[in-house]
Amino acid sequence: MTGSVSHRRADTRRNHDRILAAAAQSITAGDLSFNAIAKQAGVGVGTVYRHFPTQDALVLAVYEREVRQIVEIVPALLESQSPEQAFRTWATEHLARYMMTKRGLAAALKAASASAEGVVADAYKAMHGAASMLVEANVRAGTVRADIDPGTALRGLAGLMFLDPDDDWRGDAERLTDLIWQGMAAR
Repeated sequence: MTGSVSHRRADTRRNHDRILAAAAQSITAGDLSFNAIAKQAGVGVGTVYRHFPTQDALVLAVYEREVRQIVEIVPALLESQSPEQAFRTWATEHLARYMMTKRGLAAALKAASASAEGVVADAYKAMHGAASMLVEANVRAGTVRADIDPGTALRGLAGLMFLDPDDDWRGDAERLTDLIWQGMAAR
């Protein structure tokens, strides 16, 4: 009996994750059809509704997932790369992708209920914490000035939101990150 319960929980978790991944892509494309999301996730539409009974619930879950992923990658980057490279990788790969998704999420979040306000505030705090970890690691490494405010760096990187996913977004992300880095660099 325990094995079947574990199997169901694992299936439920996989379905949940597939639904969120499909919803993130759909929202980025500007379409929030539960039928299309179900088809893309390989589940029935009823499964989508069981996990997320409203569009607001789905939008907020996608937003929280995106933020969690962008924040949770920072320690791994700092462990595997130099502080400067970790900052650059975070900005050009992870944050850039998040910003392109967030652009699609912005309209959906506006349409979501008032509960979105708390989620957005919590997301900003989490993102600020991630930026702080990266800036502080670079201050300790001597690669950026000690007076750098992580919030200012994060606001500068907000320009990543204007990346065009159908254009040279990677090159644009690298150029913007380099511009921000030059302003932060230790002299």
